[in-house]
Amino acid sequence: MPEWWALAVTWALASMAGMLLGAVFYGGLWWTVRKGVSSPRPAVWFLGSFLLRTGIVLAGFYFVSGGRGDRLLACLLGFILARVLVTRLTRSSVSPRCGMASLGETRLRDAATKEAGHAA
Repeated sequence: MPEWWALAVTWALASMAGMLLGAVFYGGLWWTVRKGVSSPRPAVWFLGSFLLRTGIVLAGFYFVSGGRGDRLLACLLGFILARVLVTRLTRSSVSPRCGMASLGETRLRDAATKEAGHAA
């Protein structure tokens, strides 16, 4: 197997490991927010989750990198890509501010109401 091929496979595996670590980290964050908001002690949820998620990710980066910067970079890129994917998958259509519509939606609704009232 050519050397460049082995390097490409190594980077691909490191990127996939980074995506898995990112999915664990950001998926865990999403789960923690959902559980912590309704908990009588949210600080315990958030602090405990942060420490656990950070520990898992740091150990994963250390293991995947094997002391090599190129593997660490590939893993980090996979981690960032996982953030984008988890953010898109967990996005809701309702604004996180107490279930209210966003400011842009409110302005559009107000403008449509004003136009309807003006035409009558």
